[in-house]
Amino acid sequence: MMKLSLLGLAMGLASQAALAAPTAPPLQDKQAFIEHLISQMTEAEKIGQLRLISIGPEMPRDKIREEIAAGRIGGTFNSRTAPENRPMQDAAMRSRLKIPMFFAYDTVHGERTIFPIGLGMAATWDMEAVAKVGRTAAIEASADALDMTFAPMVDIARDPRWGRTSEGFGEDTYLTSRIGQVMVRSFQGSSPANPDSIMAIVKHFALYGAVEGGRDYNTVDMSLPKMYNDYLPPYRAALDAGAGGVMVALNSINGVPATSNTWLMNDLLRKEWGFKGVTISDHGAIQELIRHGVARDGREAAKLAIKAGIDMSMNDTLYGEELPGLLKSGEVTQRELDQAVREVLGAKYDMGLFKDPYVRIGKAETDLKDYYGNDRLHREAARDVARRSLVLLENRNQTLPLKKAGTIALVGPLADAPIDMMGSWAADGKPVHSVTVREGLRRAVEGKAKLVYAKGSNVTGDKAIFDYLNFLNFDAPEIVDDPRPPAVLIDEAIKAAKQSDVVVAVVGESRGMSHESSSRTTLEIPASQRELIKALKATGKPLVLVLMNGRPLSISWEREQADAILETWFAGTEGGNAIADVLFGDYNPSGKLAITFPRSVGQIPMYYNHTRIGRPFTPGKPGNYTSQYFEEPNGPLYPFGYGLSYSSFELSGLNLSSKDLKRGDTLDAKVTVKNTGKVAGETVVQLYLQDVSASMSRPVKELKNFQKLMLEPGETRTLTFRISEDDLKFYNGQLQRVAEPGEFNVQVGLDSQAVQQQSFELL
Repeated sequence: MMKLSLLGLAMGLASQAALAAPTAPPLQDKQAFIEHLISQMTEAEKIGQLRLISIGPEMPRDKIREEIAAGRIGGTFNSRTAPENRPMQDAAMRSRLKIPMFFAYDTVHGERTIFPIGLGMAATWDMEAVAKVGRTAAIEASADALDMTFAPMVDIARDPRWGRTSEGFGEDTYLTSRIGQVMVRSFQGSSPANPDSIMAIVKHFALYGAVEGGRDYNTVDMSLPKMYNDYLPPYRAALDAGAGGVMVALNSINGVPATSNTWLMNDLLRKEWGFKGVTISDHGAIQELIRHGVARDGREAAKLAIKAGIDMSMNDTLYGEELPGLLKSGEVTQRELDQAVREVLGAKYDMGLFKDPYVRIGKAETDLKDYYGNDRLHREAARDVARRSLVLLENRNQTLPLKKAGTIALVGPLADAPIDMMGSWAADGKPVHSVTVREGLRRAVEGKAKLVYAKGSNVTGDKAIFDYLNFLNFDAPEIVDDPRPPAVLIDEAIKAAKQSDVVVAVVGESRGMSHESSSRTTLEIPASQRELIKALKATGKPLVLVLMNGRPLSISWEREQADAILETWFAGTEGGNAIADVLFGDYNPSGKLAITFPRSVGQIPMYYNHTRIGRPFTPGKPGNYTSQYFEEPNGPLYPFGYGLSYSSFELSGLNLSSKDLKRGDTLDAKVTVKNTGKVAGETVVQLYLQDVSASMSRPVKELKNFQKLMLEPGETRTLTFRISEDDLKFYNGQLQRVAEPGEFNVQVGLDSQAVQQQSFELL
């Protein structure tokens, strides 16, 4: 009887507990669903959600699946196919609460199809082209079973010595903000929960592009007004476009590392901007707080990071190891832990993973036969965007376009370089799929002209640089040297040139020279290539330089040697075909620089929208006691917004609809554009504003709008730019966003220097 009574009592208590237990809310109610899930989680499971683990030697796949099944991992990166990711999601479905995993990767400028690097994308000044990159990348990445990308990278870069200049969209706040927004919307589509969309994680928050001396991972020291006016807006714009999260920068800001920066992560991002998404540390950044000198040990580093608002620890060891003890001691509160978990679960919810953990993985029977197959590539889109990204810098005596006739010499260490064509952070692009310049030209002239090829030189003759660049790449050598003596390589190139009608030399940087951890002390083309150019010039044959590079180069000397120069960046999978299209005139170049080209490294930082000063240098006037360098001409080699065409364009008749602007009203700036050339072409008309007199020194001009348009020969079109009070606003010394009354200059041009100007008054 006693046993039966105890059994009955137990059953009764169980029934009461069941009645008392809260019912799981419907999945449609995001907040209630997540709060209920958090209430069911153990402390260990909560900590597990904050761990983002790298697939690689740090943790073998078997161990990862074991950890996932135990609820100790929230997401992974570096696994890129459904067959790789499905076993990990299966492990998550075996965990106690079945919280799904997410799978992330750096899909920056393409996934399988590689598009031009960020600087190249920006040079299109074409938001439809940018959208094509983001949408194609999302389609391919989601088909690879990826849920999230660490992109777009919207760090403003004004010191091109920084290797990661190649990843971003240049020096300008407005242009970078526009591109960042388009990329976010293209990655995420109408919802990051869609099977063909991925969540965008904006990086690197914040100010990473302003590292001192252009040296990667270095410090940033910056005034708050400059921060708010120039460097922060692109992150804000990308988040306003709906990006699901931010990756936190590796640098310190005014002495405090971003990863432990409570002002940056809480006061600014969460409170001032109202951001609700997930924050993710960069790779190993929490551990690095010890080397920054702000944490004594791993325990303090973990404490600083989570209290600052770092939700997920990338390549984590410290959150997993240290948070249990910190919670036990009360140094980290349950509320702080829950808040981080809430954002991680919220991101998973927004990616649609609670509704269907296999939304992008699919079923095994739907797996692709070959995830690396050529048939997966979007070659037409890649070729189209690559053509739009190319910038014609010089074209003396109409050397270009070339004729598909006679004999063409193709030389240079980058003329047949498939791995370099893809550029840095090329996701899962394969060099075997790249169309090199050699292949592109061969296809273009086949049956019409003779193409003679010679390498001419190695990328660099410096063994230390060669060894460093190859050390960067774990899969295969970045650079394969031709073992023949330099003189033999040059003689071969001279021989090719002498038998040809024109010489095309493909020179510049290998992709590893414009990469993370590849900061440079010079912006010159390596000496081995300069010797080649010198020898080619001596042949007397017309010389076309095709540049491949991920940053502005100081090419004053090269400009004097060349008859034409085409800037091609790292143009991606279809780069060779795109370059051939432009060289032979099958496509009229329309790219414009998104970053200033200095004459020499000594001019850095050089950017078009610098702050006005009391003693500016004026070209054509004596330089004494003005802000100038006396050894060489002042000003850029090529200004922001610059780019030539095979046609010519003329602006006229800039006119404002009013000379006064009242608060809350708008005025229109109209300008007429005419194609004065002989072929159809596109150009970019750019509108800049200058605040003539303000409470603090303001930039000499700021880009505020632009329009790209196609015109037939002789065609004229009138463009209208609407200007509002919001276009005039800036953050003053008290960090108030204001438009101050007074005079404003409106400048319209085809680049940032050659402009027409009119003025109006803000009342």
